[in-house]
Amino acid sequence: MYFYASKITRQMGKIIAIANQKGGVGKTTTSVNLAASLGVLEKKVLLIDADPQANASSGLGIDVDSVEIGTYQILEHSHAPREAIIQCSAPNVDVIPAHIDLVAIEIELVDKENREYMFKKALESVKDDYDYIIIDCAPSLGLLTVNALTAADSVIIPIQCEYFALEGLGKLLNTIKSIQKIHNPDLDIEGLLLTMFDSRLRLSNQVVEEVQKHFNDMVFTTIIQRNVKLSEAPSFGESIINYDATSKGAVNYLDLAQEIIKKNSK
Repeated sequence: MYFYASKITRQMGKIIAIANQKGGVGKTTTSVNLAASLGVLEKKVLLIDADPQANASSGLGIDVDSVEIGTYQILEHSHAPREAIIQCSAPNVDVIPAHIDLVAIEIELVDKENREYMFKKALESVKDDYDYIIIDCAPSLGLLTVNALTAADSVIIPIQCEYFALEGLGKLLNTIKSIQKIHNPDLDIEGLLLTMFDSRLRLSNQVVEEVQKHFNDMVFTTIIQRNVKLSEAPSFGESIINYDATSKGAVNYLDLAQEIIKKNSK
């Protein structure tokens, strides 16, 4: 196995990409609620929406249609990240929102020199203003995701506890391996995160066993359970912490945040 979990101690400014080219695995849910949970635990967090669908932005109550400066502008370096930052309702969490115009960025960057490093260069000016910078990646392995992984210190890979859970994981791990080799030798795997777990289903339990057997200590101890409140919260423009702090989903994401903080303070 070529991959290993991060053991590097960092005091400030850790950039974590949340990536999986499969849609519907809980990527945006994890980005939003991990950011909110870290914020509640008194960490200063910047959430960057790098998905043209802009669900992380709307999930924290940002009116996506009114966004004038966002991820698109910082990637093309027409505006500095600080000009794009919006405060949201989640304590200690700032957001750089996305807009549908982000869909054009891959075409626009394709002829640029050092096109894989646009995110990395843009984030240098704000990296040490935050304890954690979370990047919600698009469900693809295109230039946007490559940019995020090149800028990141580590990556969290959500895996849903459902049929075909591991489909495409090999391709993503190969992409990470080539980014480690070519663009970002310091990129670590923060962990594999099991999501949408339903203890009543034999399949869910089988997926957990299979992932833990194959990847051992790369898998987070915290498992995100299937939870109605987690599905409802984005339609109110709130994180699960704001929407229902007593729900299973809130408890799970707070546990994940504590696990990440503990791991990075060793």
